[in-house]
Amino acid sequence: MAQSYDVIVIGSGPGGYIAAIRAAQLGLKVACVEREHLAGICSNWGCIPTKALLRSADVLHTAQHGKDYGLVLEGTIKPDIKAIVTRSRGIAHRMNNGVGFLFKKNKVDVIWGEAKITKPGEIVVSKTTKKPMEPMGPVPKNALGEGTYTAKHIIVATGARPRALPGIEPDGKLIWTYFEAMKADELPKSLLVMGSGAIGIEFASFYRTMGVDVTVVEIMSQVMPVEDVEISALAKKQFERQGMKIHLEAKVAKVEKGANSITATIVKKDGTTETITADRMISAVGVQANVEGIGLEAVGVKTDRGFIVIDGYGRTNVPGIYAIGDVAGPPLLAHKAEHEGVVCVEKIAGLPNAHPMDKLKIPGCTYCNPQVASVGLTEAKAKELGRDIRVGRFPFSANGKAVALGEDQGLVKTIFDKKTGELLGAHMVGAEVTELIQGFVVAMNLETTEEELIHTIFPHPTISETMKESVLDAYGRVLNA
Repeated sequence: MAQSYDVIVIGSGPGGYIAAIRAAQLGLKVACVEREHLAGICSNWGCIPTKALLRSADVLHTAQHGKDYGLVLEGTIKPDIKAIVTRSRGIAHRMNNGVGFLFKKNKVDVIWGEAKITKPGEIVVSKTTKKPMEPMGPVPKNALGEGTYTAKHIIVATGARPRALPGIEPDGKLIWTYFEAMKADELPKSLLVMGSGAIGIEFASFYRTMGVDVTVVEIMSQVMPVEDVEISALAKKQFERQGMKIHLEAKVAKVEKGANSITATIVKKDGTTETITADRMISAVGVQANVEGIGLEAVGVKTDRGFIVIDGYGRTNVPGIYAIGDVAGPPLLAHKAEHEGVVCVEKIAGLPNAHPMDKLKIPGCTYCNPQVASVGLTEAKAKELGRDIRVGRFPFSANGKAVALGEDQGLVKTIFDKKTGELLGAHMVGAEVTELIQGFVVAMNLETTEEELIHTIFPHPTISETMKESVLDAYGRVLNA
């Protein structure tokens, strides 16, 4: 007889494990199916271990500029890439184990294997055929295995994987995805990065700080194409000052492999071509959802452009089947997946205050140097929507704390509705802006107006004061610039 649950979650990434835990907190009997490693891509190969790499880059950069702070550091300061990678992988293992602990604490059963939905309310789990990139610890004790399981509610949280362009497929040696880029045995002397979204630009920033000759090729007209154009331009200027080469409105047309290098043909907007030879190449041209092999077609779950179609509560067109996180479409962010999981299970549990997520209030963060963070409408999008706006700007160069830290290159930009004072968007580039952006997210969620922000007292001296000054600037009241 099949073992029965109230909720079965397929996938234990940020969306999946949070959904499972929240469902258990609400008194539901819950199981989570995993085929490879607990905590998903984010904790094992994405969000967390990349930040460990970037932290090493930050420390290296600061140490190499010790004389700027009056410090004498003896000897040559250089990276040990094997030690850096070992630290990063150790942190990934720690996060992996942490999710196992949380499942045990919240009495969430783990089912180890590959799940396939055979009909609404039923899955069959078979032995996993997925070979992990590396061992991520033993299968959790008391994990269930192959068999048939039933649940009134099945949540698909299978995530996404790197997208490959035809003819430029990653091979794990010369052409990397973020998997290989995260665990290099040695530093290449030169690196070509195809794509300047968050993944591409973070790795470009990391390897450039490590001393690698980095070239970025982006098909769009700006780096980090989803960001406000003004913020993107300032970030690009900083990247280039660090020695990064950036080609915009260009594409990699073909790649020829040598014994230990690649030669890429770059086609520019005007039709001219250029060849670039590099030791290694990172393909960072987006991701595709993991929708194959889980039975979606057989039960009639709708997809669009490779992603599962859902409503604001994660419900698909098939009753009892839900989807959350990257597999359910953009923005492809861990925190979006987590919140989507909470909304989904709270709706399942019948909580009266469950309401759809407002995607305009989801912050985006890129942890390059300098950092970039944003929420809401860009200036261009606000104008495109016909909004009458006021725009405020405040540079880090006029902020005492930023100057004292030696981090005076940055900008905060705020966009308000001229008539109502509604905060429509906030965009930031500079030191620690990924920590600052949440202040604007809270303000937007509480429907705060410019007047309330102006009367909010920010501590001094902090970089956060740039946020208030940007608001003041939008209303002609800036005090420190």
